[in-house]
Amino acid sequence: MSLSNLPPQVTVFGGSGFVGRHVVRALARRGYRIRVAVRRPDLAGFLQPLGGLGQISYVQANLRYRDSVDRAVQDADHVVNCVGILFEKGRNRFDAVQDFGARAVAEAARARGATLTHISAIGADAQSPSGYARSKGRGELAIRKVLPEAVILRPSIIFGPEDGFFNKFADMSRFAPVLPLVGGGHTKFQPVYVADVAEAVALAVDGKVAKGTTYELGGPEILTFRQCIELMLQVIDRKRPLVSLPFGVASLIGSLSTLVPFVDPPLTADQVKLLRLDNIVSDEAKKDGRTFEALGIAPALVEAILPTYLVRYRPKGQFTRGTI
Repeated sequence: MSLSNLPPQVTVFGGSGFVGRHVVRALARRGYRIRVAVRRPDLAGFLQPLGGLGQISYVQANLRYRDSVDRAVQDADHVVNCVGILFEKGRNRFDAVQDFGARAVAEAARARGATLTHISAIGADAQSPSGYARSKGRGELAIRKVLPEAVILRPSIIFGPEDGFFNKFADMSRFAPVLPLVGGGHTKFQPVYVADVAEAVALAVDGKVAKGTTYELGGPEILTFRQCIELMLQVIDRKRPLVSLPFGVASLIGSLSTLVPFVDPPLTADQVKLLRLDNIVSDEAKKDGRTFEALGIAPALVEAILPTYLVRYRPKGQFTRGTI
């Protein structure tokens, strides 16, 4: 095969992460050549079986270092940015990764002449009191300024085999006598399956998504925080009292938890700020046709997917039932 006949090349920043690995799978099935840009390429080898021989390659890149970003997009026809952090740790600060980093990727893609798909989040707002949401919003503004034709995808809370939400509470239920519900568990989510988000990314890479558009991606159901935890407990056959945790108390606990070194905090004060607002698709996005429906994707139901990966938390094993 001559070089001119090679399939398009896609650079996927954060391709070994929770969302990124599913994006890589979706792109590999379509036949793209994929360059996975990650901080630790030596830890991304598990992606290799997702593609054919030589289809997936790796490059070291860190969004905090612009030269590494430029190298990663060399020869790329399309760039996908899946990088995001839920809490700050070490030098990985919200602004550095989700604002400066997003701008760096957009500038590198523009210089290369590549198209860009960026994964943001519902609730992204440059004026938000939450550092996470604020940096996401600023990142979006930077992308629109640098590369107006970029596609931005804003998913609600994402669930799937490696998620940090249902897995975290399911694991907590194995040891904790009660499960806390910040703010009484009234916050609304629209959980979206990670494979559906990956399919939306792949459609954007295919060129089948309107350029310069921001889509909001939510699942078919709106569930409160409490309903999510109740469903999780039902799936794993466990009973645990659900205790309301006032926002003020939760914020204090979150602040203290970040002071423990070398441990990922179960909750941060910034996440408490996020939980004060619902995380669902806006009426504007529905009205403008900027949802899954417009992309021709029928998102999966939470209850259809959770049993496929939470069964390992059942008290008596995967193939038995018995609530404790």
